[in-house]
Amino acid sequence: MPGMSPDPKPYALAGIALGYFMVLLDMTVLSVAEPDLAHALGGSVAGLQWAVTGYTVAFGALLLSAGAAADRFGAHRLFRGGVAVFGAGSLLCAAAQGLWTLVVLRAVLGAAAAACVPSSMALITRLYPDPARRGRAVAVWAAVSGAALAAGPIVGGLLVGLAGWRAVFLVNVPIAALTLALVSGNAVRCPAAPARRIDRTGQALACAALALGTDALIASGGRHWAHTAWSCGAAIAAGGLFALREARSTSPVLSGAVLRAPGMGAMLLAGAAVGFTLTGVLFVLPLLLQQHLGYSAVGTGLAFLPMTLPTAFNPLLTGRIVARVGPRGPVLAGLCLLTAGAAAMGAAVWTGAPYALLAAGLAAAGFGVSFALPALTTAVIALAPDGAAGAAGGLFNALRQLGATMGVAVLGAFVTVGPHRGTGRADHGVAGALLVAAAVCAAAAAIAAAGRRTPRDAAAPVLAPARR
Repeated sequence: MPGMSPDPKPYALAGIALGYFMVLLDMTVLSVAEPDLAHALGGSVAGLQWAVTGYTVAFGALLLSAGAAADRFGAHRLFRGGVAVFGAGSLLCAAAQGLWTLVVLRAVLGAAAAACVPSSMALITRLYPDPARRGRAVAVWAAVSGAALAAGPIVGGLLVGLAGWRAVFLVNVPIAALTLALVSGNAVRCPAAPARRIDRTGQALACAALALGTDALIASGGRHWAHTAWSCGAAIAAGGLFALREARSTSPVLSGAVLRAPGMGAMLLAGAAVGFTLTGVLFVLPLLLQQHLGYSAVGTGLAFLPMTLPTAFNPLLTGRIVARVGPRGPVLAGLCLLTAGAAAMGAAVWTGAPYALLAAGLAAAGFGVSFALPALTTAVIALAPDGAAGAAGGLFNALRQLGATMGVAVLGAFVTVGPHRGTGRADHGVAGALLVAAAVCAAAAAIAAAGRRTPRDAAAPVLAPARR
């Protein structure tokens, strides 16, 4: 009607989804920039590993408490603050003059990302109290995940080809500004509510254990055994202190009820395996394609299309399948496809086969991810005890990031950074890394197949909005 102001909710939802897109894009967009980054700032494979894992370590560890922080301080405040820090931190990343400065700034981005993800879900719940409309809104929010995975290598390749690695971070600045503009209205408000206390000491110990364990893995890949021993010992000590703290805490970082839920462990391990393989592949293959096979940054991004395109459209099909038969079948299918895809990629690299075999492996892996992740999200929520769906979702996403961190640390140990551009030769180190990823997914599939069947009471509106 004339004089009526437009409904602010679609704009707010667009801003929330755009913020989610930004933090997920940053997980994959850096992959094709690795060789240019190494050339510009110097450093070894270990430095490149930390440039990636600095983000995922902070992101994954802080996700454990981010949901409680959103409840305590107000989800709208945490989301807007996270987006603002992400934009400012990205600008500083683009200006970094040293690799280790970049690593520290990437950790800041990871902390900001952890603030954005659970608070965005809380804001959607507040915006759309009606379950049917909320289901459609969550479907839009969830679909952004696939779009970010699909866009990352392509966007990264184009930006690096046009303006170098710094452009990969500069692109976040206007995205963050637009996100803040869209969520600035009163519609996006989620007042603080009574919440369990945040165990800051426990959270700090969890971060320390994860960072030190990652450092030990990266150092072992470089054959720095004294460094490895020190970091490993420190990680064990931090992990032990964390376990003691958790046992005595009245507000533990990890939800014991979620961890004890029948069948939950297999689903959480499967999520970690998917993160391990996806992020590990995105770390090692660009180095092979650009340094050994002479691909440009743009060409590398295009080479990943067989893997990234399925993640943009296949989750909608997965949602319909999950709504009909439950999540267990799609989870197992996804893990098997990931196993086959990683094995095919490893065989292609080992034998120096034409790109067609590598593309077939990438496509299988892409369909595997797009079957597994939506089904795993549904399974984790369905298996969670009453009232613990939020904690289960936070733990699942944290373990996905932990898997991603381990994927870069472990698979990166097989590769080298060197002046091999255009040699066209097979790289047995990269091939070995891909075969390790295949073995990890195969083990996760075996554990999931042997575990408790997941219930079929999946939230159909969330993953398949067309079904009423």
